[in-house]
Amino acid sequence: MKVDKIGRLAAGALAVALATASCASDRSGTDGLSAGGGSGGSGSSTGAKTFGTLPSPCGPGDAKGKTDQGVTDGAVTIGYGDDRGFTSAPGLSKEMGDAVGAMIDWCNGQGGINGRKIKGNQYDAAYMQAAKVVQESCKQDFMLVGQGFAMDEAAEQYRVGCKLPTVAGFTVGPNAAMGPMKYEAVPYPVDMLNIGGLRIAEKLFPDFKDRTDLLLSTSPAVSTGTSKVAGAMKEIGIKPLDCGVRLNDKGESSYMPFAEKIKKCGAGYLWSSDSPDPGQFSLLESIERAGAHPKYVFEATWYSTLVSKWNTSGAGDGLHVGMIFQPFENAGEVPAVKQYMDLVNAKKGKVALLGMQAASSFLLWAQSAQKCGSDLTRQCVVNELSKVHEWTGGGLHAPTDPGGNKPASCSLMVKLNKTEYQQVYPKDTGEFECGGDFVVKTDPKTWGAELNGDRISTKFLTGDVIKPQSS
Repeated sequence: MKVDKIGRLAAGALAVALATASCASDRSGTDGLSAGGGSGGSGSSTGAKTFGTLPSPCGPGDAKGKTDQGVTDGAVTIGYGDDRGFTSAPGLSKEMGDAVGAMIDWCNGQGGINGRKIKGNQYDAAYMQAAKVVQESCKQDFMLVGQGFAMDEAAEQYRVGCKLPTVAGFTVGPNAAMGPMKYEAVPYPVDMLNIGGLRIAEKLFPDFKDRTDLLLSTSPAVSTGTSKVAGAMKEIGIKPLDCGVRLNDKGESSYMPFAEKIKKCGAGYLWSSDSPDPGQFSLLESIERAGAHPKYVFEATWYSTLVSKWNTSGAGDGLHVGMIFQPFENAGEVPAVKQYMDLVNAKKGKVALLGMQAASSFLLWAQSAQKCGSDLTRQCVVNELSKVHEWTGGGLHAPTDPGGNKPASCSLMVKLNKTEYQQVYPKDTGEFECGGDFVVKTDPKTWGAELNGDRISTKFLTGDVIKPQSS
């Protein structure tokens, strides 16, 4: 089965967004705040005092004033959305809009932000319309929050031009990822890479350095991600076997020749930055039929119900996935994960990793907005966001540095057995493994953007963008 080319481009772009497969600590994280009272695991959309370990930023208050675009005495209007209307991949990133919608209801049920109720304008960029929807947002929204547009690079000049800050769910384009007035709960900067998956694989498999190869692709987006991983491997002493397997982005008539190459090459481990699709599944099935038995160490896109439902035959057994997010299987031990799932399920939305990522970005925005009180301005929120240097979304993921646009330095690893994922490293469920060597600098040739001394993209930068101000 061949996959539509444009749909594969979208999947490749999202593979970049999800490639944050790293790391964390021996604790769930508190976002720099005490846990406070209330049940972090409550699935109720009203009355919650916490979200996981994070004290709720939502509640009643007496905030007043039309302080900025999208702000009135009684409401603050934000934009959010995804690419769900993309005809070649229906429902693309739908989980992101579903998550933010559920979080808005959760927050408004407690009184909003200092008493101002949140109004959400939901946008569908449908993959090709990102520039259009950002221009719409420029006219009416206070900020963009928790959105995920695969073609955000095409919209970045408009966002910067109208001085619209964002706490994005994810960014894909290099200039969007490094843009001014941009924060993310889970940053994926072009100049740094979390290699937690590689570091954990080294600990799990003593011969990983000597018997690993990279699965290559004709997809430009996937190739960019793979090049970064290859550079990181070189830096830590891993030399890929170079078995010569490069899969056509449009699909192959037969995957057996590639499986035979892998067998002949003697690869004990395979790394892929690609996303799961019927072609990838056919490759793994062919490898099994060829009598080869490598272990797969793939990126976070492979933590998916699409994969677990496919693996009834066991061809994907031995699949290991590095992640910086808590897997849904850990919901019993991680209250924030259960709370996210309960809130989205109550709205009959789609539960998925990118949804948790969007929920975390909403919480990051809400906490910063809450601290501004009545004086809710874009400048104030940007100031507050820039101060946040440890963030876990209440325990949804490993600690990141949104204020510094730096990735997590931790990871965990799950393994697929038939249709079930299970955390295998660290052994303690709900914990992360961290290390100073879990993040590496990337080759500037792979950046795709020119950065200034503050690590901000210069492509669309103007002199009047909103910059953090020290108090």
